[in-house]
Amino acid sequence: MRGMNGWVRFVPIPLIAVLLFVPPSGAQQPPEGQSTSSNTSSSARHVRKPAPVAEARLEAGSVSNGVYRNPAFGVTYKIPPGWVLRTAEMNAREGDSTAKRDFEADARPDGGCPHTGCVLLAAFSRPPDARGEDVNASILIAAESAATYPGLRDAVQYFGPVSEIAQARGFEAADDPYQLVVGSKTLVRGDFQKDVGTRVMRQSTLVILARGYVVSFTFIGGTQDEVEELVAGLSLAGATTPGH
Repeated sequence: MRGMNGWVRFVPIPLIAVLLFVPPSGAQQPPEGQSTSSNTSSSARHVRKPAPVAEARLEAGSVSNGVYRNPAFGVTYKIPPGWVLRTAEMNAREGDSTAKRDFEADARPDGGCPHTGCVLLAAFSRPPDARGEDVNASILIAAESAATYPGLRDAVQYFGPVSEIAQARGFEAADDPYQLVVGSKTLVRGDFQKDVGTRVMRQSTLVILARGYVVSFTFIGGTQDEVEELVAGLSLAGATTPGH
């Protein structure tokens, strides 16, 4: 089935629906928030399935001295000073007990990410529940099993469901997705924006396919310069081979 601009249309999974387009702290939640949570729980039950035997192990990465590193995907990200980490909370999705149970059931015995995917890093300029006048800048890095999207061949196809969700959340695409080189890798980037009262919320999502996963990097800020500064903190290099 084809979506906009001829992209293959896929059914969104929770990491897209819940983690992308996070409302800024102090913003009004959309009226459909409760139904969205319910639909997300249903989707979580529907799409969660054992990963193919051939699928690579999903490494969660780690944070040390303000830097997130994930050698398996060749990712390094320098977190801005003073930011708060909420990776575990985003994975547990507090308030959605069904999704939380599903995540815990799929998680590896060592406490890492389930093979189906998870948030690798969630960082905010202030705690998500702290209200403020400006947009709460944030960084979200996530990995989802590409097997969840039958027919997925290129990162640009991932922006089919992403764009649909963006429109449903009141965002507008600034332009068509385009290629962006970061380090030794070529990603696909999509830019979105949304009026939030007297403010404008800007968001850029970068996507790459790696080791059987869709790896996404989402940056949210109140100005384009702020978003570009966040993007500049990302470094990509060659990934390590499984077991090394």
